[in-house]
Amino acid sequence: MSMKRTNVYADPEDLAIIKEAAARRGISEAEIIRQGIHLAAMANRVWDEPLFSRTFAGSGRTPTKEDVRDTVADAVQRESRSGTAA
Repeated sequence: MSMKRTNVYADPEDLAIIKEAAARRGISEAEIIRQGIHLAAMANRVWDEPLFSRTFAGSGRTPTKEDVRDTVADAVQRESRSGTAA
C-alpha cells in the first residue's frame, strides 16, 4: 500500500500513551497512529448504501420477552421435527 506523509499536532499526553502502547505491543508509534487515523476515517465515512437496506414484515412494535421466547421455541421445534440442528 502506498502511503503519503503528513504532519499533525498532538497533545504530549496522547503521544506518551502512544509511545507506551507501541513499546508494549512491539510495534512502531507510526503504526498505532496509522491505525487511529484509519479508525477515525471509517467512523466518519458516509456510505452510499444504507447499513440495513432490507425491510422485514412485522407488527412495527418491539417484541416482548414472551414474543421472543415463543419465536425461539417455535424455531427449535421446527428444527427438531426436520432433523436439523442449529
